[in-house]
Amino acid sequence: MRFMQQQLQLRARSRGFHLITTEILQALPQLSEFKMGMCQIFIQHTSASLTINENADPTVRKDFEMYFSKAVPENDPDYLHDDEGPDDMPAHLKAAMLGTSVLIPVRNGRLALGTWQGIYLCEHRNYGGNRNIMITAWGE
Repeated sequence: MRFMQQQLQLRARSRGFHLITTEILQALPQLSEFKMGMCQIFIQHTSASLTINENADPTVRKDFEMYFSKAVPENDPDYLHDDEGPDDMPAHLKAAMLGTSVLIPVRNGRLALGTWQGIYLCEHRNYGGNRNIMITAWGE
């Protein structure tokens, strides 16, 4: 069994859902050495998240943002935590709903994603800044 780990800093992005599959793969070229294994991608933040979904049609990403903005609105008077602005607590809630990591099988040196699957950075803040990702792969 072999392990690899790489930290990646993603550039700041606007609020929304952004495909980062290519950036993940570029950060871990050693993945090609694995016949089989697993790859965990973890975001080290509480106001952004990761998920896997449609990688071809950009309207899917727009619809994700629309849905989450409706489901977890800003300026709710019941929020207590709003020190960093009206998008602060909603960003934490959205991140909790989607999660901080994805786990993907590795097969023949590649992430075993489906044909239409891509890895999303889900940026829930208006000005979230750079985001740190920890990528860990293990296998044979």
